Order: sequence, then C-alpha cells, then structure tokens
Amino acid sequence: MTPSAAAFPESPRTNWFTAIVLVILHLGAIAALFMFSWRNLAVAVFLYWIATGLGISLGYHRLHTHRSYKVPLFLEYFFAICGAATLEGGPIFWVATHRLHHQKSDHPGDPHSPREGAWWSHAGWILQGEAGHNRTSKMAKYAPDLAKHRFYVWLDRYHWVPSVVLGLALLAIGGLPLFLWGGCLRIVFGLHATWLVNSATHMWGSRRFPTTDDSRNNWWVALITFGEGWHNNHHAHPASARHGLAWYEFDLSWIEISLLRFFGVAKSIRTASVHARLQDREAA
Repeated sequence: MTPSAAAFPESPRTNWFTAIVLVILHLGAIAALFMFSWRNLAVAVFLYWIATGLGISLGYHRLHTHRSYKVPLFLEYFFAICGAATLEGGPIFWVATHRLHHQKSDHPGDPHSPREGAWWSHAGWILQGEAGHNRTSKMAKYAPDLAKHRFYVWLDRYHWVPSVVLGLALLAIGGLPLFLWGGCLRIVFGLHATWLVNSATHMWGSRRFPTTDDSRNNWWVALITFGEGWHNNHHAHPASARHGLAWYEFDLSWIEISLLRFFGVAKSIRTASVHARLQDREAA
C-alpha cells in the first residue's frame, strides 16, 4: 500500500488533468529558453522570490504550517496568495499535506517518502497519490486553523486564480516571451525546487540530528529554496522559524523574518535554542 493510500482509503489513480497541465508547463519552460532576454530572466527571478520565497518558504511552510512566527492577518493572506501562484495547490491542501508528512515522516502514511521510490517522493505522489486530487474536505481536518477562515477555504478551492491573473498580466505587458519566462519556466523551476525538498533532502546530505526519519541537510537544495534544504534541522525542530542553525547554513527566509521582526511586523518568533542544538549534536 502506498503512503497516500494508507492516509486516504481510496485507491490511488492517475490525475490526468494535473499530468496534462504539467506537460504543458514543461513544454512552455523549454520554449522559454529560446526566447531569452535579461528582462525576462529578471522578471522570472523576481516572481520566483515572490511566489516560492514569500509564498512557500515564508508563507505556506514556516507561517501557515508550523506557525513559527506571527504577522498581521493581511500579510498572512498576502503570503498565501503568493503561495497559490506557484500552482502547488491551495493553503489548506499544502499545509495539511505537510503536517501529515511530519506526522508520518518516512513511515507508512507519509504522502511523499523516498522509501516508496525517488520518483514517487519527487512528483509521483502528485500524479498518482490521493493528495494529487486535492480533496479539501478530507485534508481540512489536518489544517483546522486554516479551514475556519473563509478566505483560505475560497483560495484553496480557486488556488489557480492567482496564476491565471499573473499569466494574463505577463502576456499583456511582455507578450509570449515574458509569459513563458515569468509563468511557465518560473513555475516549473519552483515546482521542482520544492519537490527536491521532498525527495533529495530525504536521500542526500548530512545529518546533524538523530531524527526518526531520513531527513538530511542539503546545501544546494537550500540555496534554491530560500533555506528549506536544511531539512534535518527542520525535522529536529519543526516549529523553528530558523532552519539554517549554523553560521554557514545560509537561510534567506530566516534573514527576511529577522528583517520583519526588526521593523516590528513579525512577532512571537520561535527558534531552536543553542542548548537544544548542542544536546542533539552530542546525542548524534
């Protein structure tokens, strides 16, 4: 039985709509490479930071899933909109899936463990697992704090709206080349970067903490995911807003949270203590 089947009783089946959309996005990303310009690259990088950096790392993951810090509700909503622009699903779906991952990490019930195969953990779970069908009614029980917000329920149902609106804006401003770079290529790169946290950081890298899963710290995944690659640190201290615990573990999202704290925007920030780190390091 696959992890998703263990978490949700229905038999997994291929989500052909998702598969077709992913194929189209990948074709668009390849086409973008033949329409290079520095402007297109700059727009893609900026939107990647907005969507994956603010939306996934700062928003969906550290704020919405783990509640490792607090910001005003309007900013919390803004981060959620940014996260939806990645086409990784709505906030309730994403948060519920990740909380389930922590609860069952690399054990039966984990939606995307490499123990079921590298491809499964990277993208197979989206294409064939029950999570790929985005069943909000079933996932909501894992994210009751979000499900009580009408905004999050709406955004989860219509999570594709931000991407469509952004895509139309890119077409209007810069035509097909800007759409392919800021839309297709940016989304595809963001998807694979996030999926690498599910796959690569449970297969390759170092382990500072003796967690009960296979999580690892992977520097190159951390570089392209704003610090999410320090995954063993994260699984040892999931509520910590800081993932890069050592001075040499670059964590851009933590720097941004620190800036928000400096300006009085972010509060109640939770971080792993030095004492806990030293204790766990000695135990390893």
